[in-house]
Amino acid sequence: MKLIILKNNLKEGLSAVERAVGENNKLPILKNVLIKTGNGKIKLSATNLELGITKLISGKIIEDGSLTIPLGTFYSIVNNSDSERINLEVKNNVLLFKTDNYEAKIQGISEEEFPIIPKIENENQCLEIEANILKNALNKVINATQISEVRPEISGVLLDFQITTLKLVATDSFRLAEKTLYEKYFKSNFNRGFKIIVPLKTAQEVIRIFHNEKLIKIYTDPTQILFRSEDLELISRLIDGEYPDYHQIVPKEINLEVHANRDYLVNAVKLVCNFSSKINDIKIKIKNDSNNLEIYSANQHLGENNYLVPAKFKGDFNGEISFNWKFLLDGLKAIESENLVFGINGEIRPSIIKSQEETSYFYILMPIKV
Repeated sequence: MKLIILKNNLKEGLSAVERAVGENNKLPILKNVLIKTGNGKIKLSATNLELGITKLISGKIIEDGSLTIPLGTFYSIVNNSDSERINLEVKNNVLLFKTDNYEAKIQGISEEEFPIIPKIENENQCLEIEANILKNALNKVINATQISEVRPEISGVLLDFQITTLKLVATDSFRLAEKTLYEKYFKSNFNRGFKIIVPLKTAQEVIRIFHNEKLIKIYTDPTQILFRSEDLELISRLIDGEYPDYHQIVPKEINLEVHANRDYLVNAVKLVCNFSSKINDIKIKIKNDSNNLEIYSANQHLGENNYLVPAKFKGDFNGEISFNWKFLLDGLKAIESENLVFGINGEIRPSIIKSQEETSYFYILMPIKV
């Protein structure tokens, strides 16, 4: 193999695949990246056996070939190189790295020992969506996901596809987020719906590596999911199991609707949380005869503070409720409209946050029992 590649192209490719590299001491080759040429293309691939990423990069191919080399060492050399043009050549499983003023020899391992990155069984059916739409939807729910060894089924994002809608759902048992995409936002030739659970790390990588302007095609089979754009592929195992029936915790009725400005609430939580205790709690105090929502926190070592947010109330509730301020802030920040509805159902029942203007997203949050 003999190549000439621009530094920025190589950096972009290595950045895309780097987090798929494994840390398995029994299989040290998982720390390697596979460089391979064929059909006029340069491919970089990495896998940890759960997740595989392949990135196509541009460059001049003088001679075809392949080799796997330690990604950490290679990436560091590329990053610190001060030359724009890089020459790569493989001789006897050694990669020769050359620039105008630098030369290195990196010991590699042949492609034959590199794990085969799996393929999707059926690539005839797919869902096509713009990357920015998919990434925005994932960003709205992903904070509600938490790795759980006890309940692995909530360690990822549920994709619930039902021909005309695609719902993305995440929960950690203390909060839940759901974002619905309607058929005007995607194209599909699936002839039936499906529900699959995408691991948290996979969802994070989709957000990180796909560019907003790209179209993404999504393929799935009983055990895997593939995200593919023009120059990038990410394939991942799915989480086995059945996602919990979360509809039963979605409030059917709301005791009190608080209508308030989203930015005011975000600022209030950011300011008041500085006095919260070890359990990150802040209190929301409500008086029906008031025109303000009071957000309050106290710490015996620091002091106390409160913030009054102008609000309109619809319903009946007087009292105070405690929330984890970090969880509350995640829900508030996910609302894109100027005004929101904060639905409150008492001190022990779930509250709901949603936009006044659009209905495709909601965020459910359990109060803290103090």
